Amino acid sequence: MRPLEGLVVLEFCQFLAGPSAGLKLADLGARVIKIERPVKGEACRQLSIKDLFVDESSLLFHTINRNKDSFAADLKNPDDLELVKKLIAKADIMTHNFRPGVMDKIGLAFADAIAINPKIIYGVVSGYGEEGPWAKKPGQDLLVQSLSGLTWLSGRDSQGPVPFGLSTADIMCGNHLVQGLLAALLKRAKTNKGVLVEVSLIESILDVQFEAITSYLNDGGQLQKRGDVAGSAHAFLSAPYGVYKTQDGYLSLAMGDLMYISELLEVNLEKYREKQLWFEFRDEIRTLLSERIIQKSTDHWLDLLIGKGVWCGKVLNYQDLDAIDFGMPMKQTIENAEHRKIVTTRSPIQLDGQILTSTKAAPKVGEQNKIILETIIN
Repeated sequence: MRPLEGLVVLEFCQFLAGPSAGLKLADLGARVIKIERPVKGEACRQLSIKDLFVDESSLLFHTINRNKDSFAADLKNPDDLELVKKLIAKADIMTHNFRPGVMDKIGLAFADAIAINPKIIYGVVSGYGEEGPWAKKPGQDLLVQSLSGLTWLSGRDSQGPVPFGLSTADIMCGNHLVQGLLAALLKRAKTNKGVLVEVSLIESILDVQFEAITSYLNDGGQLQKRGDVAGSAHAFLSAPYGVYKTQDGYLSLAMGDLMYISELLEVNLEKYREKQLWFEFRDEIRTLLSERIIQKSTDHWLDLLIGKGVWCGKVLNYQDLDAIDFGMPMKQTIENAEHRKIVTTRSPIQLDGQILTSTKAAPKVGEQNKIILETIIN
């Protein structure tokens, strides 16, 4: 039995942050019901990566919405809205990421939901909070990465701001929403009352940068300085930290004693013996290390360095990664109503030694309307 079995979650969210939280709750056993507009469904169904689709919905949608049910309802239709309110009366959690004010107009704001179900946990995802001058600006991942300072942490110094190649703000905000909802479940158990949980993309992406921002705030307001040689990996860490090209691939070097590592590599770094120089001259040091590391294969350096206790590793792409057995495979196969199979990742959580997997693909729009009406509303 999974820990959230028996919980009913109503998801009014679109795109990534809110739905990714619903995905995690579903993996933990909750029954997550997407409330979608009829026919077209949630907008993410048509938002694709590389134009990849499965049935009428994008592969991206299937990635984020596996293991859920779908209830199609027009929230502007009084009859459909009444059905949704009946669902709220029976639900444990509801989440939405509508713009501020939208749920108030529909009559499904927190106060309305509490009036329907005094024990409801009500989760809200916003771009920049529910109030203030930024409240109604578009909360989109790239825009939030750009506003938060994050784009100055990756890439090389001469490249200017470089966004991450993932929806970093969305994913972390979804994680924070799950944390808040689980905490709210504990609070409700103590108080027997409903709880309002609020998260925003901007707060989540700032929290992700806690080490960088704390350094800035306590170091006289000094801006981060990225390295400007190939493979530099962290704006706040000194050499040797980074990725280096080898004769046949790449080698990553993590934190470690630079002088000890240089002796193993047979690179003369005597002029940088003072530890405070490892950051100031990190580009020069990395260049010297690079000139040596490229002379031998990755396996050669791994055999030498790992045996001496140096933290290092190969740099893999997805093809390399797919061929490696870590003893805890992250892939699983899900299947939709038409028996179309999709290979995706699984939940990273294990409970009592059990890996949390699922086989259920994302639903079609309104696929579970009938059974939801029969088992929850009626």
